[in-house]
Amino acid sequence: MTESPDLRLLSLGAGVQSTVLALMAADGTLPKVDGAIFADTGWEPRKVYDHLDRLAKVLDAAGIPLYRVSNGNLRHDSLDPAHRYASVPYFVLGPTGSCTRCDGSGSVNPGEVTGEGQPMPGEDPMWWSPEAPAEENPTTLCPLCNGTTRSLGMGRRQCTSEYKLAPIGRKVRELLGAAAPDFRRVPKGRVAEQWIGFSTDEIGRVSDKDGVSYIRKRYPLLDLGMSRKDCQRWLAARGWGDTAKSACIGCPFHGNAQWRELRDNHPDEWADAVAFDEAIRKGGARGLPLDGEAFLHRSRIPLSIAPIDRVTRKEWADRSPDIFDALAELGDPDGCSPYGCRSGVAA
Repeated sequence: MTESPDLRLLSLGAGVQSTVLALMAADGTLPKVDGAIFADTGWEPRKVYDHLDRLAKVLDAAGIPLYRVSNGNLRHDSLDPAHRYASVPYFVLGPTGSCTRCDGSGSVNPGEVTGEGQPMPGEDPMWWSPEAPAEENPTTLCPLCNGTTRSLGMGRRQCTSEYKLAPIGRKVRELLGAAAPDFRRVPKGRVAEQWIGFSTDEIGRVSDKDGVSYIRKRYPLLDLGMSRKDCQRWLAARGWGDTAKSACIGCPFHGNAQWRELRDNHPDEWADAVAFDEAIRKGGARGLPLDGEAFLHRSRIPLSIAPIDRVTRKEWADRSPDIFDALAELGDPDGCSPYGCRSGVAA
């Protein structure tokens, strides 16, 4: 039989799923937790901070402390040459001429052969004659870069681990009795049950490994059989229907709907994101400049002119979108919860 934990602690991202867990712990639907931990990146939207303040009152009335922890200001640190750089998953456009197939021209002769001496798939060698004048030889878009002549990439996602997971882990150790100032060594035998807001549609993100001996992970929404939609309905029925995804103002995983929300309803935050997007064009402020360009929007176009007004099939009620339309319009389905972000490699 599993022994009872010394503490029950909720990792609170302040998004849909973790808000459900916080309210359920407060109203007795779930066992009372000994604390909820929110990791503040320093660059959350105003609505997240307002939501957190409202939630704090409910938790306080239930006798559940809310701990706000931080590992610095992500926006400031990303642009500070003196600060240790944590990679953000920017959308990257490689330098001109980076394509190895077309050597930077963006097009190829249809009959040109590959290194193995065979035509590229779909190409007809009879279309092209090395003896004919160049103007008589047709060309086709390069099959590797599709005519962009620039490679498409994405930065590593370290911001979640450094600005979410690290400060939460440090607070868990502190609450378990680890000594200051570094809070590294947890007294032997002390264990915390850490609640994580995975819903049933995220079951693929669940790991059987706790990672460290002093943390035992638990997923109450899975025990309750609740999906993200179930959580949204549960919140709406209790007056919390405006709970939004938790993500930084300049998160690259915003969809067009989220960018429009910033631009149309939060002009100060939109201006902040646009300014940051311009500042990161050559990557982070520390180290060598990026050999290419970095962008916040997946189109790899400056945010100020990015096609965020594009109407996708997701916006038409009588049509089913493909996955690319849904991703471009709605962004990452889970925002940036410490454990639930599907973007990039799982942290």
